[in-house]
Amino acid sequence: MAPRSLSAYRAKRNFSKTPEPAKIGKAGRDLFVVQHHWATREHYDFRLELDGVLLSWALTRGPSFDPADKRLAVRTEDHPLSYADFEGVIPAGNYGAGTVMVWDWGTWEPLVSKPRQALKEGVLKFRLLGKRMKGGWALIRMKGPEKREQWLLVKERDEYAAKGVLLDKFAKSVLTGRTRRQIELPALEGKQRRTNGRRMRHGAKIPDPKDIRKAQPRASSDHAPRSRRLSKAGSHKR
Repeated sequence: MAPRSLSAYRAKRNFSKTPEPAKIGKAGRDLFVVQHHWATREHYDFRLELDGVLLSWALTRGPSFDPADKRLAVRTEDHPLSYADFEGVIPAGNYGAGTVMVWDWGTWEPLVSKPRQALKEGVLKFRLLGKRMKGGWALIRMKGPEKREQWLLVKERDEYAAKGVLLDKFAKSVLTGRTRRQIELPALEGKQRRTNGRRMRHGAKIPDPKDIRKAQPRASSDHAPRSRRLSKAGSHKR
């Protein structure tokens, strides 16, 4: 399958002024990423790798681990795969100006045999193997005359579902361990940084998605209630 066009992404950006990546990036890693974006309107960008790009949706309220919640996800332009580990400050006057932090990162698996067809039909079910988002999820397209596609992101009912999880508790990047303030500080000092293709703080390398898949626990998560984690500890199977 030929890569999708990134013309809309490139047309909205001046790469001499923004630190966002212009290169396409390495394909075939089944990446997914969620980036916390403090732009004019704070939101979360949810992205899935497919056909050589990152399909992208803007979540106005961020993801919810509660299956009863249906979070609005507005379809945006496709992004290059190199955007998956982008973290930094987009300067004022540029499209999407604001701070970007990698809130979650890992791999995904479609739960349907033909994910492209499922997207066209408006219901895509998939499994996430991330640091924070795990288990089954679904994207459901809403019907309407809106110019931009509006979808709903919904958590499936499984062992990773949980109620009452506040996103504010996740204040650090899953890739660099930095807070929003720490990401912004280099830009304020005139030393804009990115994580792309570079070592993270403390000399650690950006993890390979395959390693995340191998290390993925099947019955615990960082947002599951402690009592539930303890009850499952004795019966955990790989």
